[in-house]
Amino acid sequence: MNTYSRLPVSFVKGEGVWLWDSQGERYLDALSGVAVCGLGHSHPRLAEAICRQAKTLIHTSNIYIIERQEQLAKRLAELSGMEKVFFSNSGAEANEAAIKLARLYGHNKGITLPTIIVMEQSFHGRTMATLTATGNRKVQAGFEPLLTGFVRVPYNNLEAVKQVAENNKNVVAVLVEPFQGEGGVNIPQARYLKELRELCDAYNWLLMLDEVQSGIGRSGKWFAFQHSDIMPDVMTLAKGLGSGVPIGACLAKGIATKVLKPGNHASTFGGNPLVCAAALETLAVLEEDGLIEHAHQLGIAMRDQLHSELDGVNGVVDIRGQGLLIGIELSVPCTDLVVKALDQKLLINVTSEKVVRLLPALVMRQDEGKQVVEITCRLIKEFLNNRLN
Repeated sequence: MNTYSRLPVSFVKGEGVWLWDSQGERYLDALSGVAVCGLGHSHPRLAEAICRQAKTLIHTSNIYIIERQEQLAKRLAELSGMEKVFFSNSGAEANEAAIKLARLYGHNKGITLPTIIVMEQSFHGRTMATLTATGNRKVQAGFEPLLTGFVRVPYNNLEAVKQVAENNKNVVAVLVEPFQGEGGVNIPQARYLKELRELCDAYNWLLMLDEVQSGIGRSGKWFAFQHSDIMPDVMTLAKGLGSGVPIGACLAKGIATKVLKPGNHASTFGGNPLVCAAALETLAVLEEDGLIEHAHQLGIAMRDQLHSELDGVNGVVDIRGQGLLIGIELSVPCTDLVVKALDQKLLINVTSEKVVRLLPALVMRQDEGKQVVEITCRLIKEFLNNRLN
């Protein structure tokens, strides 16, 4: 179906942070499948783990015990401090599970219209519940009637959340991205999550963090919430968890672990042996190769270089990010830069119309990161010079 505006290139091979198209041309990938391929392309350990598992057992069913799934759940719990995991196939499905969990939590407390606070500029998926939760009118347009049970406030605005708390007794949870990705690479004030945690504790709400894009090392820590010294009640993961194999996860802690019971939620493919083997190997490589700290250091180096090249350039509004989630906001729409970068054999993304987004693989070397920034800055300067002068 005509659901994508595809770029005129087809990739046939990848290695590390490089891709080759069907004509044999090589491209530097600074998008990594939109934050999916944290280990880059064709990582030998990942490929071997997938092949080994495929030769043994690909799928049974969640009707039975799945050893790989139990191993992965235990590992995620160890890394995050969470306690229980539900496995799905995508970030949208993981968020759908979180939304259902919050609603059932509310009903169990006797709240007939459980309501979730969500944020402007957020992105949580394209299922009916997650696109309703998403703070982007373009995603929602044409799919009305949307679901009830959500109230929206500005991101990074604690006073707005407090006002809702005073006026809406049906609130049961807050769903928020620690760092917004699709909304423009937005990084909140340092105490934002900490104070949200305090509000949730005061009102017996669930704090639910969407770490689909920010999790699995991209922020320079295993999970973005670890920058704020808090614990969520619910956290969702996907993208980088399987390094390209479709897997999502909804993690719970404390009271949130007691909400869902057999029959409340399920998934045919979620957490099957193949995807769990890929995720387990992904986590092992990230840890053993020190890639989380590397993402932190490379992110600093790339942002420093961006500031050095672009600070004071007319039309550059802001440079921001955390780890290898990097955004350069311009004063004018700049989606044309994606094609211009493609012409220069570089893969980037523009989100929220005016923000150039870089999402390199965590295996990217310092010299490759420098090359990404050099090409990106040259393209931005040329683009702004033509648009503003």
